[in-house]
Amino acid sequence: MGLIERALGLVFGSGRNVVAETAEVFRVNAEAQAGREAQAQAAALAQMAQEFAQGRRSWFDRCIDGLNRLPRPAMALGTLALFVAAMIDPTWFAARMTGIALVPEPLWWLLGAVVSFYFGARHQAKGQDFRREIAATMAAAPEVAARLRTIEALRGKAPEAAAEEPVAPRREMAVFGSTTTEEENAALAEWRRSG
Repeated sequence: MGLIERALGLVFGSGRNVVAETAEVFRVNAEAQAGREAQAQAAALAQMAQEFAQGRRSWFDRCIDGLNRLPRPAMALGTLALFVAAMIDPTWFAARMTGIALVPEPLWWLLGAVVSFYFGARHQAKGQDFRREIAATMAAAPEVAARLRTIEALRGKAPEAAAEEPVAPRREMAVFGSTTTEEENAALAEWRRSG
């Protein structure tokens, strides 16, 4: 074995890279860092998938969900049907309304409680579904923002075009209790020029 081979073996070692190991003390290994970031992202996605996963619903659940959707449209359409019935056959309508007038007040209270609880439960269930949808949307926000940045970069707005954009009209602003205009605000004017 020659002298050069022994020197290189000492520096790079057999099976180890002394130069790379020494450099990693001062600078993070990019490949290892990318692997750690990929593992962290995969773990976060797996956790989110477990949190927001919706199991397969049985035919009974789907049937009950369908029945739960009927009362609100039935009440709305039924109310409109009462107006139509009053116009088509006023005598029939008057007889039915006389019957409703004979319903005792405690029964109206009971009906109000049942309807209130029904709509309250539906409101809570739909609110929870809405929160899940918002969480899924918020989880996708970083990806959407990255796509928008890519699109803006592809659009390539020239600095000259940015300088030619119209300036907002002069208007008064309240700054710490005093009224001033945008032109009098030097910091705002400098910020507009830099943007």
